[in-house]
Amino acid sequence: MTNNLPISNDKERVAKFKPRARLLLQLGDQLIKNESIALLELAKNAYDADASKVDIIMRHPDSIEDGYIEIEDDGFGMTADIVENVWLEPGSSYKQEQFVERRFTPKYHRLPIGEKGIGRFGAHKLGNLIEMTTKSAYDKEVYVRIDWTQFAEHRYLEDVPIKIVERERPQHFTEGKTGTRIVIKGFRKKWERGMARNVIRAITSITSPFETMDSFRPSLQITDKPGWFDGIITWDKVCDYSLFQFEATISGNTIVDFSYKFTPWNTMTKLHERNIGLSDSIVQNYLSITDDEERPVDLSKYKIGTIRFKGYIFDLDTFIMKMGVSDKNGFKSYLKSNGGIRVFRDGLRIYDYGEPENDWLSLDYRRFQQPTKAISNNLIVGAIDLNREESSDLEEKTNREGFVTNDAYLAFKNAILHVIGLVETLRQTDKKKLKDTYGPTPKSEPVMSLLGEAQRYVDEKVLDSEVKTEIKKYLVKIERDYKLVTDNLLKAAGAGLNMSVVIHEIEKIIYEVDKVLKAEKASERALKLVQHLSTLIDGYADLIRRSEQTNESVINIVNQALFNTEYRLHTHEITPIKRYIENSSNKSIRCKVARNLLIGAIMNLIDNSIYWLDQKAFKKLEASESFVKKIFIDVVTDDAFVHIIVADNGTGILLPTDDITEPFVTGKKNGAGMGLGLHIASEVLNAQGGKLSFPDWGDFDIPNEFEQGAQVVLSLKK
Repeated sequence: MTNNLPISNDKERVAKFKPRARLLLQLGDQLIKNESIALLELAKNAYDADASKVDIIMRHPDSIEDGYIEIEDDGFGMTADIVENVWLEPGSSYKQEQFVERRFTPKYHRLPIGEKGIGRFGAHKLGNLIEMTTKSAYDKEVYVRIDWTQFAEHRYLEDVPIKIVERERPQHFTEGKTGTRIVIKGFRKKWERGMARNVIRAITSITSPFETMDSFRPSLQITDKPGWFDGIITWDKVCDYSLFQFEATISGNTIVDFSYKFTPWNTMTKLHERNIGLSDSIVQNYLSITDDEERPVDLSKYKIGTIRFKGYIFDLDTFIMKMGVSDKNGFKSYLKSNGGIRVFRDGLRIYDYGEPENDWLSLDYRRFQQPTKAISNNLIVGAIDLNREESSDLEEKTNREGFVTNDAYLAFKNAILHVIGLVETLRQTDKKKLKDTYGPTPKSEPVMSLLGEAQRYVDEKVLDSEVKTEIKKYLVKIERDYKLVTDNLLKAAGAGLNMSVVIHEIEKIIYEVDKVLKAEKASERALKLVQHLSTLIDGYADLIRRSEQTNESVINIVNQALFNTEYRLHTHEITPIKRYIENSSNKSIRCKVARNLLIGAIMNLIDNSIYWLDQKAFKKLEASESFVKKIFIDVVTDDAFVHIIVADNGTGILLPTDDITEPFVTGKKNGAGMGLGLHIASEVLNAQGGKLSFPDWGDFDIPNEFEQGAQVVLSLKK
């Protein structure tokens, strides 16, 4: 059979990538975010060169023609061969190989922090002309001049001539000195005072403010602009204003060391210092690392190593700052610029964690979700220390702006948030003491004051008599209903409403009403606002009005509460022990109560027990110990009260009982719950003429197996 396929005339040839000369300009522009990062990268090169210092001097910063930047270190310098085959090679693997092979620097035993080989091209971000002089021990001084404008003039990268001069006699590094000096000229933009202040902040923040790193300190001077750095507040001037400090060490899946300190100022004579250590019951509950959904987090699965975390927490409440902050504006400005949590590896900062625009832990969002507990980004100055050799799974992005988002990074982030959750829980108790001792009047008072002020504005400024009457009618009604709502959070919360949102929304509109009424022509807008507010508040107040007390069987109420939670108890494998059923006389016990509210209060207590029983079960599982989760319920009477006892064999009550019934106070981890359950239960009992209490062991007949757990008693008047 004849093969009739045509003969191929295809020609094959080998082609190569031909990088355009302007590629390096693009690297400098696109991979280096701003002038601060550009200088930071050049300073980091000095660290890699085993330098003890790097001095940055800037002259004539506001002149493109005459301005220049000089960066000089005392590191081991470079040979001509290293300059040509490493420094001039974009993406060089030289430092990466150093790291992989664990080739530590001879003097300070460092591993390189720059691995990508692109940081040096950030010099183009600063100016068009670079002159570098470098000298290593026993080698000639090397001079290199790069004119970045030539990269735009030539077509291909290989066409750009780079001259390297080996000097027989050193001109700069004399008398046996080594190091590298880079001079950048031909600024791409004029420098302004704000730019310079941002740069000095970045340069001084390259090392942790909490650690003394004598082996490496960068500095920045602008010789002919002495006033540009005036008024910059430094860490040493604000650290004493911190009311709360903590340190934590994380290894594997556990907090292995922890300390927390509350340090009132000298002016806060009514308060005392409080120190919390690893053995504290709340801390013990947080030892195992979990994410925000209570799933275990184990860092040992990755090369992250031991994490050291240290932080100082401040308070910007007006009543606190009045007690000791002399330069309030400077203090706030410092926290605005420097607040946040920075990450350091081998003492050197990983940019740009802790920058004002990078809330990498979403602290501000958490603050919005839990306004009375969570710490916002501008309230904390924190530092996380990592060991570079141990943390290789935390990979830096090419653009030098943080770590690559991989599984190791997510685990690392969850571990940090876990510690923050613990600190927030401890701080909440001390914050309450501060507010109770030195704070303003209760929240409703300023609002009531504003409403009174608003009524005066109406009298003075609203000319239309009908509109005036209508607005005043609404204001009177709002005042009455607002007080009703704030005095009885329990009703709205018992109906499943988020009270922090409720109150915030109401108060926001009240403040807006007051603001609008201050304007001369505000009557129509004010009327619309008060109408909207009245409609909003009506819904919450109505919940209260409907909560009538009736003569009810206490046993039926307890049974209903257990019936409502039956499925949850079964799902969580919790055994309810209903001792109250054993006493037949209990069936006749009746009280005048708001039935649905009391049922809700009991359910809140059961919900709390479920959570803490699960926490204890998790710890027992980790320790390979058996554990049966139980809830004990009983009803007993005395001469004056009917007592509903709810106990469990969980972790017990971790927070002080004086604090735990306050709204939004919670010992739960990672923001679980709003901290309203016990507050609601307490308010329900108060509204019924009863009380919520946490008895001492032995006050009631409760089985011994519940001694270490929580015991809560709802007492109703007969």
